[in-house]
Amino acid sequence: MKVVLALGSNLGRRFDTLQGAVDTLFDAPGLQFVGASPVYETDPVGGPAGQKPYLNAVVVAETKLQPRMLLDRAQSVENAFGRVREERWGARTLDVDLLVVGDVVSDDPELTLPHPRAHERAFVLVPWSQVDPDGEIPGRGRVADLLAGLDRAGVWLRDDLKLQGPA
Repeated sequence: MKVVLALGSNLGRRFDTLQGAVDTLFDAPGLQFVGASPVYETDPVGGPAGQKPYLNAVVVAETKLQPRMLLDRAQSVENAFGRVREERWGARTLDVDLLVVGDVVSDDPELTLPHPRAHERAFVLVPWSQVDPDGEIPGRGRVADLLAGLDRAGVWLRDDLKLQGPA
């Protein structure tokens, strides 16, 4: 089934962290890389004032892994890159969010699928629309249609940065 992951970083060597996350996510069996979006620089949304801009990208993969296993892998990758969870929506070295896992819908507080705010975030939908133009969020609709209703201010293409698939 298709899995869509959002990557974000606003601390440290942001691009190196995103590329390292891609490499690490696909280093173990169970995920097959399909594609990565362009990288976007984005204004912080929510959280404390004074945060630095983020680099954001979306990665699409195929998997047979269960959502809980994917969450465990995503959190392990975050931890490997120094993620500290002190403040909701605070600055971070790396954020790896599961946006959709196939057509799974779950209200589990530890793993809500699809991601509960993906449909309202331009910093997610803009890159997602680039790597997966026909993407859909179960229960919400097509990514392109959702994006059409959002303000894209604060989301800038970084055409000087390009994520590579796993080696």
